[in-house]
Parts: sequence; C-alpha cells; structure tokens
Amino acid sequence: MKNRAFLLRTAQSLTLGVLGLGMLAASGWAHAEGSAMREHIAQRRTAAEAPGTAALPLVPGDHQLKVVHQGLERTVVVHVPRAAEGAQPLPLVLALHGGGGFAEFMADDARYGLIRASESGGFIVAFPNGYSRFPGGRLATWNAGACCGDARDRDVDDVGFLRAVVTRLQAQARIDPARIFATGMSNGGMMAYRLACEASDLFRAVASVAGTDNTVHCAPARPVPVLHIHARDDTHVLFEGGAGPGAFRDESKVANFTSVPETLRRWAAHDRCEGAPQRVREFSGARCEAYLACAAGVRVESCVTDSGGHSWPGGITRRGKGASSSAFDASALIWDFFAAVSAPR
Repeated sequence: MKNRAFLLRTAQSLTLGVLGLGMLAASGWAHAEGSAMREHIAQRRTAAEAPGTAALPLVPGDHQLKVVHQGLERTVVVHVPRAAEGAQPLPLVLALHGGGGFAEFMADDARYGLIRASESGGFIVAFPNGYSRFPGGRLATWNAGACCGDARDRDVDDVGFLRAVVTRLQAQARIDPARIFATGMSNGGMMAYRLACEASDLFRAVASVAGTDNTVHCAPARPVPVLHIHARDDTHVLFEGGAGPGAFRDESKVANFTSVPETLRRWAAHDRCEGAPQRVREFSGARCEAYLACAAGVRVESCVTDSGGHSWPGGITRRGKGASSSAFDASALIWDFFAAVSAPR
C-alpha cells in the first residue's frame, strides 16, 4: 500500500508538471520520439563544447551551448547559416519554444522550418531552453508575466537569461546589434512580448504565434514592431481571451489569457499608432492587418488564420493532433516581417 501511495503521489506530481501550451504535445512526443530527436540533433550539430572553448567562433552549422544565469545552466541550440562565411554581421533571431517544450523540439526543422528560414534569410537562429526542474530540460516554461508554470511560480529571471544568451552569441559570432529579434510559440510567444516590454533596448522587433501579451507590467523604452499570428479556432489560448480546454491540466499553472484583439490594442497604444488597422496581406484561409501610422515608423501587424488550432502555420503537428494551417509558412512570414521593419529607411 505504501508503494502504491508513493506511485500515486508521483503520478499526480508529474501530471501537474505537464503544460498544454503550444508545446504541451512535447511531453507525449518526448517519451515516444525524444531519444530519436536528440540523436538527430546530435548528428546535425557540432560536438558540445568542452571546457575552455566558450570563446571559439561559431562556424556555419549546428551547435549546442550551455549558458548559466543566476546559477541555472540551460541549453541553447544554435544554427549558423552559410551566410556567416561572408564578412558582414548577421541578424539574430531567438526562437522560444512553447510551454512544456524544450529547445531541440523548437529546432526540429520538420516541425517549424526555422533553420530553413535561417539559411534562406541569412540570419543566425538560436533556440534557448526555458526553465525546467527536470534533467535534460524537458517540460520547460517561460516566465512571461502572468504565465506560465514553474518559471512564473519561481519568478525565474528569463529576461536576464535571454540577455545573457545574446551576450554569449555576440562573443562567438558576428551579429548585427541593430537586428536582434525574438519570436516564439504559445508561452514562448508570450515571452517574446515580455522582451518587447522590458528589453526593447536589445530586441528590435518581436513576433508571436498563438501566444498573447500576458505581461504584468509593460513600459517599452522605444516603439517596438510587433507581428502576431493566431488561429481563430485556437483551443488553448482562445482568440477572444481565456484558457481553452486544451491549455493545461492544472488551471493554476496558466492564466486567464489576454485576447488577441486586446493584445493588438495594447501594442497600438504602446507604439502610439493612429487610425484603424488596414488589410495588408491576403491568403487563402488567412488575412493580415496592420497599424501603419505608428511612432518611429514601426508597425503592429496581425495575421489570423481561419483554422489550424494551437499550432505553427506551415509546420507539422504531433501525431493525433489536427493539422496546422497551410495558409502560409509562419517562419518565412516572420522573417519577412523582421527584415522589412529593420530595413534602412
């Protein structure tokens, strides 16, 4: 009976640790395919760093770094495109996984296509791992303000950690300081909004997929271009606000999510935009609108798909989950947005 009670308590504890935000699917995937994914990443990347090699330059290819902030060591998977062989500094994009995910999952190009976008766009892409209490960094979350999980509950300094990631990469690669960006899925997208609020001195623009602005305090030091991508039928982070039935097994680990319309209103106010948003792009099954008259020439844009649920448009979802929207390739659209808002005027 004691053994049975222990097993029940253990199962309950693990259940409370499983997030349904964006990468909640990563928990099931991690058990079924996690070892194969790690092997695939290991085959693609360069060997993990040995002590004393932190200052070595990152050559084109895949790398795995360890970054320590406030006593916590976390993994960062990095892809350096072939464009790094040239003399010009490259843009940097931080890609933040969803709640319950981990760095290697977001770096899986079959699911997100960000490495492919990195090669075609000529930018370095880094996949940091969120906070996790588990060995290997699984079931990780980001402290995005009102959400999510252990990262929020322990008040983890994720803004400071991501600043440290950028500093580390600047020491090992030629990065254009005027073209540093952040994007993310679900809880990772929420974290991108927090970076826009608290680290606008470093991040030029942000893009969020299926994650609304759930910051507690927001006072950006300058106007920040924002791209928001969301499906109307998202069952996790509901389009009109609130946590949907797929969001989390323990409601205390998430939040009453801000709606997409309210997120856009907030950023139109932060960026001092005037007038109503205008239709700027049209796809079969999706449309994009943007506030174009904003301070410092920035823009606040939203691209809404008719379907796709809680997923990355153009990506591949886990087994048993509905298909993502095929209206556009989110990775390509995000890079096009970053490139446009940072182009010399």
